[in-house]
Amino acid sequence: MEFPCEFPLKVMGDSEGVFRETVLDIVKEHVPDLDPSRVESRESRSGKYTSLTIPFTAESRAQLDALYQALTDCEAVKVAL
Repeated sequence: MEFPCEFPLKVMGDSEGVFRETVLDIVKEHVPDLDPSRVESRESRSGKYTSLTIPFTAESRAQLDALYQALTDCEAVKVAL
């Protein structure tokens, strides 16, 4: 992987509560120039889960590692890809 590069982060969690806002707050800590208008949100058929696709320009492997660690530490996040 060569940096900088466009990176499509995918995050899944429960639809209840403030999942989207929580995830975007975490991502903004690591990607200050995040464009929220590019974030795609999709609910599962049952409506229980929400999937977010968050495209951004990744600057380094260290940035991605720190972002994934912060997302994994968040109880609202079930999966981060």
